[in-house]
Amino acid sequence: MSAPIKETAPAPDGRTVAKVPVRPGDRRSEGVVLNVFSHGFLALWALLIVLPLLWLVLSAFKTDAQIGGSALGWPENWTVDVFRRAWDKGIGDYFLNTVVVLVFSVPLTMLFGSMAAYVLARYRFRGNRLLYYFFVAGAMFPVFLALVPLFFMVKRLDMLNTYQGLILVYIAYSMPFTVFFMHAFFRTLPTAVFEAAILDGASHTRTFFQVMLPMAKPGLISVGIFNTLGQWNQFILPTVLMQPQSGDDPERYVLTQGLIQLQQQQGYASDLPVLFAGVTIAMIPMLVVYLSFQRQVQAGLTSATLK
Repeated sequence: MSAPIKETAPAPDGRTVAKVPVRPGDRRSEGVVLNVFSHGFLALWALLIVLPLLWLVLSAFKTDAQIGGSALGWPENWTVDVFRRAWDKGIGDYFLNTVVVLVFSVPLTMLFGSMAAYVLARYRFRGNRLLYYFFVAGAMFPVFLALVPLFFMVKRLDMLNTYQGLILVYIAYSMPFTVFFMHAFFRTLPTAVFEAAILDGASHTRTFFQVMLPMAKPGLISVGIFNTLGQWNQFILPTVLMQPQSGDDPERYVLTQGLIQLQQQQGYASDLPVLFAGVTIAMIPMLVVYLSFQRQVQAGLTSATLK
């Protein structure tokens, strides 16, 4: 088999320099090594995520003796009675409180955040960039530094241990990321569509709700999923703001608080399967939401780059 012919190319000083040929097999081998490494890393990453979740769900079907004896063993009796016990011990009320808060906080966050991002992305006025950087700076401000003034502010509004107080705080807490994400998305939308709607006589409000907002649907779904995950798993804010203020004040704990309460209520009479069942109940809705909209999330994250 003949050797590949070396190609020549002129050098800057006029001399002829031979170019080293690249064998097709070399590129193919490099691609195979890269694919093996990338797929191996993804498989390892998947195991690190799936195995703890699988262990958590399986532990809910075990007894205390089985959990203490062999953490990696399979359950002997597959029964869903433990989930009923966890629901009756308060997980049901905590779950309902969390749903009530998120039903209002997530849509309002998306509405106000999208409106602010749209104005900052499409209209030029004095102080535009200053307002944008003000929102972005809020995402870099640790919430722990604002807990004390936030507590007293909500207390002065008489909204401690109330749904509306936690909803307003969740909206304010999620606004910086929502504005930052949607601002970049609205800037990628074609200006010609916006100008055509204005020339056709559409008002600014109608242009936003009927033209621009439907075009931003992939971005809305993506940031909506992130806000849902963040607010569902929030712990420090409800711990500070959702505590009973008197003996007559009812408990309105959300799921993250409720799981801690469930653990503390057990005391020395530990019932680990109930605790694992409670965590599973809290985890399943977010898994279902993310798996149902994962394609929309990927489309929303990549659409700004492809446009």
